[in-house]
Parts: sequence; structure tokens; C-alpha cells
Amino acid sequence: MRKLLLMAIVFWLSATQALAFEMAQKHIPNAKQVGEARMTYLLWDVYDVTLHAPKGQWSADKPFALTLHYLRALDGEAIAERSAAEMRKQGFTNEIKLAAWYSQMRDIFPDVKKDTKLVGLYTPNAPTRFYKDGKAIGMIKDPEFGHWFFDIWLSDKTSEPQLRRQLLGLR
Repeated sequence: MRKLLLMAIVFWLSATQALAFEMAQKHIPNAKQVGEARMTYLLWDVYDVTLHAPKGQWSADKPFALTLHYLRALDGEAIAERSAAEMRKQGFTNEIKLAAWYSQMRDIFPDVKKDTKLVGLYTPNAPTRFYKDGKAIGMIKDPEFGHWFFDIWLSDKTSEPQLRRQLLGLR
């Protein structure tokens, strides 16, 4: 029984990594994994996050993909609210623009359940694109959005510095 359970876990992890890699390969030249981490809030595991970038080397001025594999159910509107709050923490102060972005995120971000995978694709000076389980779910056209949105995880001002270090492959 234990052997069967272990095999199921290995298969599940492989499938999750394969989807993240497939999405990255499709949109990012020479995509390779940079790092991965688990987001835990209080005592709850919320999601596993993986960063893919060209040749496995992240740079804020190059394309990259961030995959969130949810480990619990969350409301899409709550995800949008938390994203806007985190952008404020990063130092974004244009409340009019943030309100427009929030509205778009609320429309794009679905309610998630355990094992849902959301991928955000960043390309400098281009729209930020979002996918759910491999299918396009929307984009935010304002090129400034991507910088602020992905800084939630990747900025040195992030509220989760240990997670950032793991994503960037820093130990």
C-alpha cells in the first residue's frame, strides 16, 4: 500500500512539474526551472510556486513564467484582493490604476480548488497573460502591471523573502 501511495505522489509531482515546464517552454525561449518554493500561511500550505526563465536564469527584463499549484481552495476575488494589497506593500501608490488592475484581476482569477494550476507569463513591455490548467483565462494589457504583479514574489521588498530566495535559486 505504501509503495502504491509513493508511486501516486511521484506521478502527481511529475505531472505538475510537466505542466509548468510545458507552459514555460511554449512561451519562453530555452525555458528552464530557476527555483521552487511552498507558500505557507500560518499553519496552512497554500500553494507551491515555480519560476521558469530562459536558461534557468531569471532577470526582471526577460520573459519568465510563474506557476502556482494550489494546495487548497481559494476564492478568485480573494486572490485578486491579496494581489492588490501586496502591490501596495511593494510601494505602488497609484490607486486609480490599481483599482483598474484589481477589477481586471477579479474578472480573470478563477476560484481555485486543490490541484488547480495558475500560470502567469511575463514579457517586458507586453501584456501579462494568465492560464488555468494549461488554458488561457485572460490578460492584462497594461505593460506596467506585470512588473508590479510579479514583484509580489520576486522583489527584494516581498513580504516572503525566504520564498523569494528559493524561487531565485538562492540558498
